[in-house]
Amino acid sequence: MPENKIKDLRQEIDGLNSEILNLLSKRAKLAKEIGGLQTSLGQSQYDPMREQEMLDAIIAQNQGPFDNATLKSLFKNIFQASMEVGKKADKPKFLTSRATREEDTVVMIGDVAVGGKHSPVLVAGPCAIESKEQVEMTAAFVAKQGVTLFRGGAFKPRTNPYSFQGYGEKALQWARESCDKHGLKFVAEIMDGSDIGLFEEYVDVLQIGARNSQNFTLLKTAGKSRKPVLLKRGLSSTIEEWIMSAEYLLSEGNSNVILCERGIRTYETYTRNTLDVSAVALAKLETHLPVFVDSTHSGGRRDLLVPLTKAGLAAGADGIMVEVHPNPAVALSDQKQQMDFDQFEAFLKDTGYHTKLSEKRTEVYGF
Repeated sequence: MPENKIKDLRQEIDGLNSEILNLLSKRAKLAKEIGGLQTSLGQSQYDPMREQEMLDAIIAQNQGPFDNATLKSLFKNIFQASMEVGKKADKPKFLTSRATREEDTVVMIGDVAVGGKHSPVLVAGPCAIESKEQVEMTAAFVAKQGVTLFRGGAFKPRTNPYSFQGYGEKALQWARESCDKHGLKFVAEIMDGSDIGLFEEYVDVLQIGARNSQNFTLLKTAGKSRKPVLLKRGLSSTIEEWIMSAEYLLSEGNSNVILCERGIRTYETYTRNTLDVSAVALAKLETHLPVFVDSTHSGGRRDLLVPLTKAGLAAGADGIMVEVHPNPAVALSDQKQQMDFDQFEAFLKDTGYHTKLSEKRTEVYGF
């Protein structure tokens, strides 16, 4: 009877399915072992020459009924799936991985706790430290608003070599004095690993900027420091590249790392950069590190600071970074994106930071 024949053939197919599954599982285990060995040797798990070699051998043995194109497609999917098994197995080995450390890392900057269940912090200060008077005025103002982390550039990486490059050590000294006076922690960008001793003397947090996010020599040097590091995402870095830059820092022994999404370069011209909100959420899922959002550089426009900040906080950001200047119109850099003091106060109220920081302000200043 045809019905019985169909039943017998289907049972035979079921048996073949089981055999194929067992063979695929065995193949995946072998591929996983090979991938682990390649990773330990610093090699890529994907070898296009090896893949082509296997496909050629398979096609040479093909006697039908599948045509060569169909077989190539089937086996390429098998190769890809096997490689993904190896990649997933490697993930827990990374120090940044949530699989390695399930709980959130809390970075202590003096008495300021960043990450975990702590309230999002605010980093505020001028783009560049332009004078002793400017940094003192700004530090005094933001401290009275309850801000605990002060940013300011002493060495400025500029696209144009003729633009203002910063005042160097002198600027670090000015900022250190004002931060000590007003109870602030100082965040500044380091550009050259040879300056590490200088920065360790003056700053509380080493910032590695977007242009140096894959400067691996600098990352290794900062990784050997015991100062916390704020690592910005590169202009065109993928999320994986950003996280791997953080891995450099942790691999050298520095576990006090904060990631910072600062906008990436896209085809858009209405904004200076494009804030990748998904990167904030993904970095929180994939890693255990605190994640900040640089609202100022993300859009490059004062009128976008409030919505970009709200978006970052909604995505789970542990902190926000903004630029504040006594008189942005005469600033030596980034005039269009820095807030003056009145605008900063409005920003605090519009984003809800006013309430969060008021407790700290009352504690320090009594009002």
